[in-house]
This record gives sequence, C-alpha cells and structure tokens, in this order.
Amino acid sequence: QVQLVESGGGLVQPGGSLRLSCASSRNIFDFNAMGWYRQAPGKQRELVATINVGGVTDYADSVKGRFTISRDNAKNTVTLQMNTLKPDDTAIYYCKARILKYNSWGQGSQVTVSS
Repeated sequence: QVQLVESGGGLVQPGGSLRLSCASSRNIFDFNAMGWYRQAPGKQRELVATINVGGVTDYADSVKGRFTISRDNAKNTVTLQMNTLKPDDTAIYYCKARILKYNSWGQGSQVTVSS
C-alpha cells in the first residue's frame, strides 16, 4: 500500500506562486510515473503535469510555461511549482503514482487563487 501525502496548498492572489509537494511512503523509482491532477467544483478531474521514471515531463496546455514538475529521488518527493497563478487554477490538487496499471492517490490539497 502506497501512501502519498500532499502539502503546500493555500490561498494566493492572482499572479502569485505556490509550491505543492507530494511525499511517498515508497521509493519513487518503483513508480512508472507520478503526476498532479486537479478538480475544480463541478468539473471533472484533469491532468496537470506528469513525470516518468526517466524524468520526462508532460503538461496540460493550460499550465505550460507556468508550472514545473520535478522529483527529488533522495526524499521520495514530487513537487509542483506553480507560478503566475490565475483564478482558473483554483481546485483541489491531487498527487498520483502509477505502477503498471495500478494507481495510488493522495488526499488532495486545496489551492485557491483569489484577490
């Protein structure tokens, strides 16, 4: 059983920055990929960014150039640096880890972008 614990959410003004972290109870080299997803009220959960075991990253078009996903193998942590935040970025952000076809999810971290 994998445990993923997110941290770093909160309230920020438009144009501001936040940094989300996802700490894994398991060595992240065991995962094929890890990623961040988000779900806004009344909307489906959507992919934000992923990073695979080789370090290859992928981003949703809406966050390209603003968000950066990275991994710290020594700390078994994946981080999402979010810059130039917009009100549309408001959502609960979830960390996901995948081993083959099996997914594990964190509990979610609220990000609110508002003036």
